[in-house]
Amino acid sequence: MAPANAVRAAAAAVVVGGLGLPASSRTFNVVNPSTGEVIAGVADRDAEYASEAVAAAEAAGRQWAARTPRQRADVLRQWYDLIIDHGEDIALLITREMGKPLAESRAEVSYGGDFVRWYAEEVVRPGGTVRDVPAGSATLLTRRAPVGLSVLITPWNFPLAMATRKIAPALAAGCPVVIKPAALTPLTTYYVVNLALLAGVPADLIQVVTTTDPSTFSQTVLRDPRVRKVSFTGSTYVGKLLLRLAADNVLRSSMELGGNAPLIVFDDADLERAVNGAYAAKMRNGGQSCIAANRIYVQDGIAEAFVEGLTEKMASVRLGDGLADHVDLGPLIDKHAVTGMHQIIDDAVARGATIRTGGQAIAGAGNFFPATVLDYVPADADAARNEIFGPIAAIQRFSDQAEVLERANATDFGLAGYVFTENLDRALNVADALDTGLVGINQGVPSNAAAPFGGTKQSGLGREGSSEGLDEYQEIRFYNVARRHTI
Repeated sequence: MAPANAVRAAAAAVVVGGLGLPASSRTFNVVNPSTGEVIAGVADRDAEYASEAVAAAEAAGRQWAARTPRQRADVLRQWYDLIIDHGEDIALLITREMGKPLAESRAEVSYGGDFVRWYAEEVVRPGGTVRDVPAGSATLLTRRAPVGLSVLITPWNFPLAMATRKIAPALAAGCPVVIKPAALTPLTTYYVVNLALLAGVPADLIQVVTTTDPSTFSQTVLRDPRVRKVSFTGSTYVGKLLLRLAADNVLRSSMELGGNAPLIVFDDADLERAVNGAYAAKMRNGGQSCIAANRIYVQDGIAEAFVEGLTEKMASVRLGDGLADHVDLGPLIDKHAVTGMHQIIDDAVARGATIRTGGQAIAGAGNFFPATVLDYVPADADAARNEIFGPIAAIQRFSDQAEVLERANATDFGLAGYVFTENLDRALNVADALDTGLVGINQGVPSNAAAPFGGTKQSGLGREGSSEGLDEYQEIRFYNVARRHTI
């Protein structure tokens, strides 16, 4: 281990030691995917504990809902400041439990913190309307109220940002929270929730429940009549199971589910911008992102130059422990993910695809897998039909716009899409034609706290971020005020 790497690992260990993780008779291990080292033992909670968490959050929520928007905003702003002040510790923790390079973890601190700052500002703009009924006999007032106790279930790939993107609007709206982080990466959630308490969030308002039995957790809490909202980020398969549970109590539901993002490069694209944008859309978080470019369509006239440029860029990616200097790509989350990459490549090659770079994990290298470019990927390959969730760029060729749009939309998923062209009319027309919730035009990182993030079709329901993200945690009520006309 390099000296800088050792110093950072030691600093991260100090951060873990200061978490004050709750004691439990049953625990599970959190493991560093770079080294296989056990970072910490975390409480493995059961159904009884989950029910107690619901009760505690619900009781604390009544007082929180009664606070003014400004009071809630001040607490959120203080929470944001603490996240930024402790940003290096959080980044070290993210890298240690999830594996991404430290530079990306620092970027996640900024990105995740922005959701807290955004909702600290958004909560003091509560909205509401005044309107007269058509007959003039009454005035209608609309107001917003918190939807109630919210269950938040977050994934492992962005352990800070996925937590703050859900917790911040819930708190801003006046809702108490029970959050279940992924068992692979729960430590970051504990850290940022501790910061929230330091910022003035009342004790018990945010309940963290860690478990290796997510099915029992979900069945317990979503059947509890005190729960009024569920927000989940993860696979479409699990999202459907949660929606079935949520239906029994008619819960408000937000689902950010799987993706199969098309990235389209037209002949008239700026080559350098297209290569860099495709690289960012594919390799952010090591490809372990729901909006990662999954099917890269390149028009025939620019295809060879684009593939050469992307291959050169991917071949130069430096693989290693995320805590080390000059690392571009950390490990995949576990050995199952590595096996999945091999299966995707083997299937594509068997169907006629060509490996331009990468394609084979280094023997004995644990969870590491190199940046890979597959060219001439057929439409029936697994890489084209299913979410890759790793550092494999799967390229297909196309000839005309109508053809590529038909292929791009031929999927059950509709989370993100990307378009690269220097023709503004084409960019907007293609973006309109793509059946996705968000589109990056000439850029590969479209997410932003100010934008309403979410998908169409089987990629989910609802939106996170922006003012629409606050709407997900609010009910709209109207008051009908009778009018007596005396003039």
